[in-house]
Amino acid sequence: MQVASSYRIRASFAAAAIVGGVLFSVLAGCHRSPSADVVATVNGKEILRADLERKYQISLGDSPQKPSSEEADIRRLSVLHQMIQDEILDQQAAKLNLTASDEDVNAKLTEIHAPYTDEQFTAMLKQRNLSLDDFKRDIRLGLTETKLMNKEIESKINITDAQIAAFYAAHKADFNLIEPQYHLAQIVVTTAPAQQSPNLQGEKPASDGDAKRKIDAAYSQLESGVDFATVAMNLSEDPNTASNGGDMGFVRESQLKADTEVYDAISKLKPDQFTDALPEYDSGHKIAGYAIFKLISREPAGQRELNDPRVQQAIHQSLHDSQKQLLQTAYLETLTDGAKVRNFFAEQILKQTGQ
Repeated sequence: MQVASSYRIRASFAAAAIVGGVLFSVLAGCHRSPSADVVATVNGKEILRADLERKYQISLGDSPQKPSSEEADIRRLSVLHQMIQDEILDQQAAKLNLTASDEDVNAKLTEIHAPYTDEQFTAMLKQRNLSLDDFKRDIRLGLTETKLMNKEIESKINITDAQIAAFYAAHKADFNLIEPQYHLAQIVVTTAPAQQSPNLQGEKPASDGDAKRKIDAAYSQLESGVDFATVAMNLSEDPNTASNGGDMGFVRESQLKADTEVYDAISKLKPDQFTDALPEYDSGHKIAGYAIFKLISREPAGQRELNDPRVQQAIHQSLHDSQKQLLQTAYLETLTDGAKVRNFFAEQILKQTGQ
C-alpha cells in the first residue's frame, strides 16, 4: 500500500553507507570536468544540481535554525547519497521491466489525495515546494522500488516450521505474559509544526483547530466503514506506526493504566472496535494532539504455547523481517558495487578544502 515503505527500505541502508559511498564515488570513473548543473552520474545518468537542491530544501522541513555552511553540505551529501541509491535501484528495476506504470502512479495519487480537498492537497504541495509532476515522480520511484524488492527479496524469503520451533525454544520466556496485554492500533494527529515527509500522507496540521478537524475527518471515515489501517496509513502522523496501518503491537496493561482516560476508553472495547478521538497532552497539560485507538485483541496473562496460531504468526513475522533486512542490505550493496558512480559534488568539496 505504502509509498512510505519504500523510503524505509532506502533509509535503513543509506545511513551506514554515506561515508563509504562518497569516497567510492569520488574515486570511481574518469576525471572529466562536469557541467555545473550536474552533481553526480550513475552509469552515465546525470543527477542535476537543481534536483539535489529541491530535495535538500525538503529535508530541512520547517526548522527555524539555519544550518552552517558545513552542516548544509553534510546534509546535501547525505541527500545526494540517497538520490544515487534511488537511481541505482530505478535503473535495476528498468532492466527487469518493473518500473511502475502510469496507471499504478495515478491509482496511488488518487489514494493519497482522497482524504483532502483539492485546495488542501494543492496547499500541501506548495508547502513542500513540489509540483504535481515532482510528486508523481516520487510516487513512481517508491512504487518501482517496492516492486523491485518484492521480486528480488520477498520472493526469496522462506520461513520454515523448524525455524519457528527453534525460535520459540530459545525465547519461550518471552511468550509468558506476566500481565494482560492489548494489541492496539492508533491514528495520531498532533498540533506540532509541520515536518516534511516522503509523501503527503500524515502531513501535520499547523494548529489545534486543524488537528481537531483532521482527527474528526479520520473518525468520520472509520464510521463510514473505511478500514482502520487505510485511514492510519493516509492520515496518522506517528512515523513508527503509520506505515503499518497504525499497528502498535502489544501494550502491557500497566502501561495503559498510566493514562486513565485512554485506559478507560480501551478497556470498554471489544476486538475490532475503536475509541472516540481522545486528546493527548504535553508536560504542561496542554493539548498536543489527538488519537483514535483500535483494539485488535486482548491477551490474558500466562504462558503462550507454540501451537497457538498467534505465537506462530508473531515468530514468523519476526523471522521474516530479520531475513528481509539482511537480504535487502546485501542486495543494495551488490548493486552499488556494480554501478559506475561519480559524485562531482563530493569531489568539489574535497578540492575546496585542499584535499
